[in-house]
Amino acid sequence: MSMLVVVTENVPPRLRGRLAVWLLEVRAGVYVGDVSKRIREMIWEQTTELAEQGNVVMAWATNTESGFEFQTHGENRRMPVDLDGLRLVSFYPIENQ
Repeated sequence: MSMLVVVTENVPPRLRGRLAVWLLEVRAGVYVGDVSKRIREMIWEQTTELAEQGNVVMAWATNTESGFEFQTHGENRRMPVDLDGLRLVSFYPIENQ
């Protein structure tokens, strides 16, 4: 079991209700919990199916250099980048500025 954090933006209420079954919503769109890998993968599968036009990031504790891993779904200015095995976040440029 490991700590899990899911942050959602602009997702349908149906997905928010589904996440609340497994995790605790500590702020609007921010869910935390302590789940197994199997449950985490099931939550991610349902999240990607139900997110529609929204975006989601899921982060969990693991045995890596940074101590956590994450994945994203949906359009967002932030994009994950792998730099020599270390996952970082880069930003897409703001258009029309």
